[in-house]
Amino acid sequence: MQINPYLFILPRTPGQIVWDYREHKQFELNLEYSTRLAQLIDNPKAFDERNIIDTQFLNTGILKTSTQDTVDWGWDELSKIFHIGTKNIPCEYTPQNIHEWSRHYLDHCNEVLTSSVPVSDHAYRCASALIQLPAPCRLPADSLADALMLRKTCRSFTGEGVSLGDVSTLLYLSLGYLKERESDIDETVAKGLAARRSSPSGGGLNACEGFLHVQNVSGLEPGLYAYHPAEHALSFVNPLPDAPLGLLLCGQHFINNLPVGLFISARFDKLWWKYQHSRAYRMAYVEAGHISQTFQLVATALGLGTWLTGALTDDQVEMLLGLEDSAEQPLFFVGCGQSDGQVMCKELKALLNNQGPHQ
Repeated sequence: MQINPYLFILPRTPGQIVWDYREHKQFELNLEYSTRLAQLIDNPKAFDERNIIDTQFLNTGILKTSTQDTVDWGWDELSKIFHIGTKNIPCEYTPQNIHEWSRHYLDHCNEVLTSSVPVSDHAYRCASALIQLPAPCRLPADSLADALMLRKTCRSFTGEGVSLGDVSTLLYLSLGYLKERESDIDETVAKGLAARRSSPSGGGLNACEGFLHVQNVSGLEPGLYAYHPAEHALSFVNPLPDAPLGLLLCGQHFINNLPVGLFISARFDKLWWKYQHSRAYRMAYVEAGHISQTFQLVATALGLGTWLTGALTDDQVEMLLGLEDSAEQPLFFVGCGQSDGQVMCKELKALLNNQGPHQ
């Protein structure tokens, strides 16, 4: 007898939760069952077919009759649990044709809409506190191909300021609800979900939000601002911390003089509202990636260099954005500014040069 290798045990007073993350099954164990499981983990050979708890463990898959082959993952166990635990969405019913799917999906959407769409905390800010942004500009015709060719990650910025007009264009084309697409909406779109961005979003939920980190933008005081896509406006959240930007980004100090950047957050409550399965967590990162790429392409088209990272000092960033203990969490950072186009900062290049030519 063997213990199922795909178990995750979560203490939850007064008992514990045992999650078979491969099969998406959860079991709540009281003290008696928890104690017996601990004994069997210590010695699976102690299995007793006359013990009802042991047989229940076997029937539910907590115990296996033979050794289970496991993935040679290569990374840490947490990433393995996340990846396998979000695979293969359990479906009670699989539609057999397009008509069945349409009915099934419509029924699901109608069920979801029986509850209210979650509202973010910063959406409650007083309208008088909003800072209206100038109208976004149109990018030059045929600029997409050039932007794709020219976009690259830079790690050397001049610190020169960025115009408020460019910031307006960046935010509108990356995160804004596009007025130009309002004619796309028809009767199939549920009320409250009609907003359209330039990047795709799982379920049309627009679950990602943006917080602007401003160090040098003309017409805007330094600080942290929440972006309101419906109003195309900003609201002040917090002043800049005394510590440099690099400390918020795990010591990447070459970015300290970046004039403007965007923290991309995800509204997990919005995703869970429609998709009540852990796989939806993957979609948060996919959407953040779409928005990051759009931001970079727009910045490149505006003649700005770009840089991005997923290395955040999460607790500090959450506190700075007012997201501590929230269902909205920061996932990614992307910034831009005038750059000499260097991939490496001068300090790193100096170290590489001192090493001499590679053998």
